[in-house]
Amino acid sequence: MNKHVLLLLVGLAIVAAGCTMAPKYARPTAPIPAEWPTGAAYAGAQAATNAPEAPDLRWREFFTDEKLRQIIGTALTNNRDLRIAALNVERTRAMYGIARAELLPVVNGTASGGRQRVPADLSTTGNAQTYGQYGVNLGIASWEIDFFGRIRSLKDRALDEYLATEQARRSAQILLVSSVAQAYLAMAADRENLKLAETTFASQRDSYDLTKRRYDLGLATELDLYRAQTPVDAARRDVARYVQQVAQDENALNLLVGSPAPSELLPAELGQVSPPKEISAGVSSEVLLRRPDVLQAEDLLKAANADIGAARAAFFPQISLTAAIGTASSDLSGLFRAGSGAWSYAPQIVMPIFDARTWSANKAAKVQREIAVTQYEKAIQSAFREVADALAIHGTVDQQVTAQQSLVHASAETYRLSNSRYDKGIDSYLGVLDAQRSLFAAQQGLVSLRLAKLANQVSLYAVLGGGWEAEKQSNGSKALISASAKSGSN
Repeated sequence: MNKHVLLLLVGLAIVAAGCTMAPKYARPTAPIPAEWPTGAAYAGAQAATNAPEAPDLRWREFFTDEKLRQIIGTALTNNRDLRIAALNVERTRAMYGIARAELLPVVNGTASGGRQRVPADLSTTGNAQTYGQYGVNLGIASWEIDFFGRIRSLKDRALDEYLATEQARRSAQILLVSSVAQAYLAMAADRENLKLAETTFASQRDSYDLTKRRYDLGLATELDLYRAQTPVDAARRDVARYVQQVAQDENALNLLVGSPAPSELLPAELGQVSPPKEISAGVSSEVLLRRPDVLQAEDLLKAANADIGAARAAFFPQISLTAAIGTASSDLSGLFRAGSGAWSYAPQIVMPIFDARTWSANKAAKVQREIAVTQYEKAIQSAFREVADALAIHGTVDQQVTAQQSLVHASAETYRLSNSRYDKGIDSYLGVLDAQRSLFAAQQGLVSLRLAKLANQVSLYAVLGGGWEAEKQSNGSKALISASAKSGSN
């Protein structure tokens, strides 16, 4: 019996030292330029190279507005989409545990017993007999010994899928943080536009009342009166539209937060929101390889690479072992007496001779890996485009804001002078109306550009991979990542 136990231990040692038949993984070359785009559109963005890089800046450090930080913190706790992403991580980790356990034998303890009466005409002795059999066993049922790495490859695939799901959770957190910030800024801009519309409506109404008095005194024509009423109605419409928009912004923010946002945390206007910190994209585009969505695509590529190892192992024999050790007796009272020990073992080897499915499975695994490579390359290209677009806005938005501020000032002076000339009877009221419309449109444009500048800072932070906080890894997580590195080197 000792010899069989020794053989079993040797088999376990071989399995523990086994390796997969998966091809050695090598990260594909990134199909993007090594540096960010240059030119007139990116000049302003390139000037901020001394600022910290996004992946190294936690979101609590990037966002300087305390109210916004509190809302983001609540969203990270309550948001259902992020909660689903976290549960998916737990589910895939459990599935990895199942795949890893396939390497180990399943040991079961069994107890059985029974009695049987054989009639005289069926008995070999010619007399009726009663037989009994009782047994207690500890055994392994059909344990596949992974000599050629089939199960180990499947285990590596499960590990890489788990790591990909963890990267998906990080991507979901980045998206949530940026979405909450964007919704918060949009609400602030719409509330500022609402105040602007209300101020414009009050001004237009006062102007209409003045024109009405002039009309009553015969100093203004009926055409002037109707012309004065037109902007009043337009401003009243704008007030109602922005009231609706602010309500919809609050609904969108509440959905992201996962609960109604406290009213004291909501922004009054865009000018009162503290701007985020300036960040730098760096010089090299290699920073994109740290983005969670790119890492997710790479983990899925590693999983497809491990599938090839499982497909290759299918061409080789499968070796399994069934073994049991215990005690047996014809009487229940003699079950544990000396000499009642029993054991059995039955190794089995299955050699594939002809199975056309294995060739197709091997080809399918290789094609799937090529698909994964293409998806990985596409993820990098999409990331590069997102950052380049954000840098183009970042490099030009300040010039747009400065020009728009000058336009607002010029429009305000035009309105003041037109109103003065109308009061003196030099010009008609049509010039005042045109100046009013131009001023209101310019003020709205300035709010939109200020929103675009802040939103671009948030977008640039997100597309560069910022927005998730590195958590302390447990010993189990460290072991998983260490196992991933080892499997990639085999």
